[in-house]
Order: sequence, then C-alpha cells, then structure tokens
Amino acid sequence: MIIAICVALIVPFAGNTLGAAFVFFLKRGMGERFQKALLGFAAGVMVAASVWSLIIPSLDAAEGGTLPAWAPATIGFLGGMLLLLLIDHFLPHLHVNADAPEGVSTGLKKPTMMLFALAIHNLPEGMACGAVLAGALSGDAGIALSAVIALSVGIAIQNVPEGAIVSLPLVSNGYSRAKAFATGTACGAVEPLGAVLMLGVTELVTPALPYILSFAAGAMMYVVTEELIPETQDGKHTNIGTMGLALGFVLMMILDVALGA
Repeated sequence: MIIAICVALIVPFAGNTLGAAFVFFLKRGMGERFQKALLGFAAGVMVAASVWSLIIPSLDAAEGGTLPAWAPATIGFLGGMLLLLLIDHFLPHLHVNADAPEGVSTGLKKPTMMLFALAIHNLPEGMACGAVLAGALSGDAGIALSAVIALSVGIAIQNVPEGAIVSLPLVSNGYSRAKAFATGTACGAVEPLGAVLMLGVTELVTPALPYILSFAAGAMMYVVTEELIPETQDGKHTNIGTMGLALGFVLMMILDVALGA
C-alpha cells in the first residue's frame, strides 16, 4: 500500500525531472521530427490512460448505484473538460512555440506565462494518478494497486520527453541550463499536488469516486485535444506524430492490461 502511494506521487514527477535534465545533454535543442514523435507518444499514453485507467473503472465503480453507470462517467468527464477550458480561458499562459499568449491580458513576462502553460499541462496527469490511487485505496472500484503502478509508470515514461520538450525552449528564451532544468522540475511538482488534491476530495466524498475518475479523464483529454494533437499536426511530418500517438497508446494499453489486472 505504501509503495503504491509513493509510486503514484513520486514516479511521474521523477520522469519529468529526468526529461528536464536533457537541457544538459541536447546542446542544439530538439529536431522537429523527434519533437512531433514525442508529442504524439505523450498524447497516445494520455488517451489510453483516460480509457483503461479512468473511464472504465469509473463505469465499474458506478455499477449498482441509483443512476445508470454511464451518468457519473459522463458528468465527471464533461466536468474535467470544463475545468480545463476555464483555466485555459482565464489563466494567462504562453504555449511552447506559440507567438501570442492566451488567457486574460496581463503584464506577466513571457517565461512566466510559459510556466503557467506547463502547469496547465501537468495538472491533469497528477489528478489521474491521484484518482486511480483513491479508487484502489477505497476498494470500491475494483482497481488493483498494480493498476496504480501501471498508470504511474506510463505517465512517467511520457513525462520524460515532455520534460525535455518544455525545458529546452527556456534556454532559447534566456534561461541558463541550470535554471531551465530547475524550472522544468518545479513545473513537474504540479503533478503530485494534483494527486493529493484528488485523494483529498475522494476522502471527503467517497461516493464521488466514479465522478472523480472520469473527471481526471476529461481533464487529460482536454490537454490532448487542445495542445498535443494540434502540435503534432502543424506543419510538415504530421504522420510522425500520428505514429507516435499509436505507439504511446499501445504501450499504455499493454501496461494497464498486463500490470493492472
């Protein structure tokens, strides 16, 4: 039990930190093709995790309730999408390689708004790990502790390229490599915070577990459709991003089926 908790809180963060360390090794940055492949891979992992690790357990946890099993899953999923939509609309942020910031107008500097964009991206992943961990601890969703480990490992694997993708551009924006690494690592700290948030909500309102699982899925899917997939399909070499998505999806599916049973 303690091992699963530590894995859910620490392993994804460790993957992000490892990726951020690439700033010390990739002196010339990252090629467009390689970046598209990694972004697609991250998208595939998140899509598969949303289905196998979150939505299906949400449906299972809602069986036998007063509402049809699909109702909590639907409400939670749309709620997660709505939350990220509101954050995306109001929080000033600047995506990597974007020319103009999004959110409300502000006098914040460009690097600060880039950090907010990274936080928006990382939060749903932490929420997903926390939601699955909460389901395993409750014993009401049929989620094994091995499923927590499978999801955490899958998120950590895709966090490695993500950490590199988000940290390397900070160097070209005036950051030293040490500062870019520290900043990328700090952004990853949003994930364990998101996990703790989901654990706290579930502890207070245990019957809300089906909603919380699908809520995390909706939040992750917003990031995938709003940010990751559009970046893989922008410009040339879009097929590389598509194949990366396929590989990420298959890997996460195998992890969940093989380890989550």
